Amino acid sequence: MAVMKTANVNVRIQENIKEQAEQILETLGISRASAIDMFYRQIILKQGIPFPLTVSKTIPIREEMDEDTFNSMMATGYTQAIQGDSYPIDDVFNELERDL
Repeated sequence: MAVMKTANVNVRIQENIKEQAEQILETLGISRASAIDMFYRQIILKQGIPFPLTVSKTIPIREEMDEDTFNSMMATGYTQAIQGDSYPIDDVFNELERDL
């Protein structure tokens, strides 16, 4: 039986994303390497990203969100604010005015 060659994949992701994903993988009993291997195999099988990549055109309404979704959005916003991942307010208003 032929030995399959392996290759390394190095990626940089946000620490909180890594931790959350690895908690789920641990619960499922799947290693990080196995999860990445499965993702790559699905890319090959589907000949593309194995899930839709879309951007919502609507702004979510709080009353329509469940508690987990709302908390996740707030946590994301908080993390972005702490990391300085933001836009100057003048740019935001200019973009809003452009869309009106």
